[in-house]
Amino acid sequence: MSQARFGRGDRVRVRRADVPGHLRTPRYIRGHEGEVERICGFFANPEELAFNRHGLPRRALYRVRFRQADVWPDYDGPATDTIDVEIYEHWLEQA
Repeated sequence: MSQARFGRGDRVRVRRADVPGHLRTPRYIRGHEGEVERICGFFANPEELAFNRHGLPRRALYRVRFRQADVWPDYDGPATDTIDVEIYEHWLEQA
């Protein structure tokens, strides 16, 4: 198991990619910036497990917090509203 690339409070951007197959990263969050809320642990890659592959090496899974107004431009709720999404490290880059 490797060390996590990002830590709590780091600003990250979700890769904007349109790849085929089983993905755990929602399309609506791709390309957006957020803040790492926590590291959830290291797990086998579910994108590989879906194809009956071993999913190794294990990947860091992060809970990333996004401002809802940044995700949905027409969002008219309070500016402090957020959404948390769990995203594997290979989908993240430094913002």
